[in-house]
Amino acid sequence: MLLSILTSLAFACQAPVAPTLVVEGGDGVTSINGVTVSSEFGPIIGEEKAVLTSPPNVPAPINRNHPTKLIVDLEVLEFVAPIADGVDYTFWTFGGTVPGSFIRTRVGDVVEFNLHNNPSSKMPHNIDLHAVTGPGGGAAASFTAPGHTSQFSFQVTNPGLYVYHCATAPVGMHIANGMYGLILVEPAKGMSPVDKEYYIMQGDFYTEGAYGEAGLQPFSMQKALQEIPDYVLFNGSVGAMVGDKAITAKVGESVRLYVGNGGPNLVSSFHVIGEIFDNLYVEGGSLVNHNVQTTLVPAGGSAIAEFEVEVPGTFIIVDHSIFRTFNKGALGMLKVTGPDDLLVYSGKQDDRIYQPEGGAVQEIPAAEGAKTPSSRTMEERMTLGERSYKVNCLACHQANGEGIKGAFPPLAKSDYLMEDTKRAIDVMHKGLSGKITVNGVEYNGVMPKVNMSDDEIASVLTYIRNSWGNEGGKVTLNEVLEAKSAH
Repeated sequence: MLLSILTSLAFACQAPVAPTLVVEGGDGVTSINGVTVSSEFGPIIGEEKAVLTSPPNVPAPINRNHPTKLIVDLEVLEFVAPIADGVDYTFWTFGGTVPGSFIRTRVGDVVEFNLHNNPSSKMPHNIDLHAVTGPGGGAAASFTAPGHTSQFSFQVTNPGLYVYHCATAPVGMHIANGMYGLILVEPAKGMSPVDKEYYIMQGDFYTEGAYGEAGLQPFSMQKALQEIPDYVLFNGSVGAMVGDKAITAKVGESVRLYVGNGGPNLVSSFHVIGEIFDNLYVEGGSLVNHNVQTTLVPAGGSAIAEFEVEVPGTFIIVDHSIFRTFNKGALGMLKVTGPDDLLVYSGKQDDRIYQPEGGAVQEIPAAEGAKTPSSRTMEERMTLGERSYKVNCLACHQANGEGIKGAFPPLAKSDYLMEDTKRAIDVMHKGLSGKITVNGVEYNGVMPKVNMSDDEIASVLTYIRNSWGNEGGKVTLNEVLEAKSAH
């Protein structure tokens, strides 16, 4: 069955090329390639070149009140880029980004689509746009060899937010390498105005090496078939929407998120911690739900989430299949600035001692069988330490080491951390519970033992003690082993 489908697609791709689209319109009558057709959406007036944007940005809203001929030029590019710090991957992309360029149209538009496959590509590619009514969503007409361009045309007839992806065999591999994106079809009356719009798309990635394993990692078909990804990511890489790359808003602004899920396998449980979706366009269509906490976004599907931000702070964007967020990379940030509203959110108002029987520091078992490496240079320690920090520490202590007020102490210019190297090592080995004072502020929480080897502890402490204004020198493996033996 699969072979027959692929054979059909191959023959379709070799079909004669249709003539270039010529659109002329007026008084509700449209001529396409000399054939007069009618359009329920009114006359197709003029033409314009589509503005395409890279994530997390979105093209400006459409302000015309009529359909047009919209010319889309999208280039396929294959290249090696970081998927995580110290980890490279060979991405296949639409427009040079993962996800691909955001396309914005209006219902009734006739789209002239030009798919360019860069001569440097090693693979043929095509495109299946879920907004297209036609064989393969355009896949049959757009099969394009490296160094070639394919052109086809379609009318967008249904408003909504739609996924597009490559559909060249093996389809799953093309998608898993990053070939997906979103196309928005605005309704005739347009979208309601908001202050900020952003583009977020989740994808699952399958590498030969484990999460965080350094070097160039090839695609693993075995893991993909078993549906066990090493990375689950927003916008194509670990940290693509954190720190300086976080999306932003101000208190009182309305935010609209265009959310997609390229898959190829996993369903997303999309959630913004500390926010509620006032309006949720279910599966990117016309059905609007209200007051939604978490929404399912299927592989190959989408959703539009709208909400107003009422208080300042950093709001964490997650897949609420939560190990994907803190262990596989599906973490983004929305940073909101502006005045507090203590009625909406007070912050901590009281802190009492509570000691039920059995309270103890939790333990995260360390990985077994880790090999003790030879001594490392300062540069090696900093590189490995930064990678471990992003995997294990960033969510609590933040990208710049500032921590979270009232919850997680700062590591930047931390007197508690810098005063005693052995104490810092002990915290990593044994965890920490109870009151501590950091830079004159009291914290009372629990930090579990970390899932790191002795070598990783030496590296991450070296990185922390020499970042964000800290000047602590290198922590050696021998120091870590000596502290461990003294327990």
